[in-house]
Amino acid sequence: MVRPSLRREMARKLVDRRGLSIRLACEIFGISQTCYRYRAKLSHENALIADWLVRLTHNQRNWEFGLCFLFLRNVKGYPWTHKRVYRIYRELELNLRIKPKKRIVREKPEPLAEPCAINDIWSMDFMHDTLADGRSFRLFNLFDDYNREGLDITVDHSLPAQRVIRALDQVIEWRGKPRAIRCDNGPEYISGALTQWAETRRIRLEYIQPGKPQQNAYIERYNRTVRYDWLAQYRFDSVGQVQEYATRWLWTYNHERPLLVATLDPRAFTEVSGRGLPKLHAPPWPSVGVARHFPCVAWLRPGGRDHEDTGPSTSGRS
Repeated sequence: MVRPSLRREMARKLVDRRGLSIRLACEIFGISQTCYRYRAKLSHENALIADWLVRLTHNQRNWEFGLCFLFLRNVKGYPWTHKRVYRIYRELELNLRIKPKKRIVREKPEPLAEPCAINDIWSMDFMHDTLADGRSFRLFNLFDDYNREGLDITVDHSLPAQRVIRALDQVIEWRGKPRAIRCDNGPEYISGALTQWAETRRIRLEYIQPGKPQQNAYIERYNRTVRYDWLAQYRFDSVGQVQEYATRWLWTYNHERPLLVATLDPRAFTEVSGRGLPKLHAPPWPSVGVARHFPCVAWLRPGGRDHEDTGPSTSGRS
């Protein structure tokens, strides 16, 4: 079906080129004379919305419309409605390509236990990637299942059980210890050192069944966000560079990135839920400006789609 705006343009061309009357042209294309004479009232805010959408999708290439709108509405405080923002989003053709899902017949999985408070259940898992020179490195991700808050990302070429224990101790020092930690059956997690540490701390280690990562779905979904938000977007030259960017991204994730499940960031969700953090030491996030931590607020350079140098080199939005 042709939109009324396109039919109005065809009617105007028919009147200008063929000399038909406005009444007859409107009858041919099925529009009213009011629609024919309508002139859109352009607003300067439309240009501002378009500028924000281009900047967000340029630096956050895997953000769909929902995340862009929640960021503008909840983080920046703009009163624009979702219909207005989505109309400009479609006109700019910023829609992400949707990959068709492969239907797999599987057994009905067991329901994942939902935590009921902060520090009820944490999840931890490893990720792997390579540097620009081909050397591999690992990421240790620690996640609070209740409010979807990332607690720590440790990066190094090797992360044995002692490094995992040290990272857990550093988080417990400012946040408090959890009741349980969910993990897979990797050699670092089933080692005697980590088991003894958990017994000393009176923390229960919940191991998932081998070959069933869906039983640790919270951290697996978080790993996907880490991968598509920045790890697969940039090319890193050293482990230190990865660690610095991971720390900045983690601050952004916990304080500014909206969660579609709650339309709030993890910290705001904690405050609204009424089950806040215990009064402990402040988390060790770097105390620098938001613009350094959040690449999407960097202004684009005039005359092109390049952005400020807020991270390693990257490719365009697919």
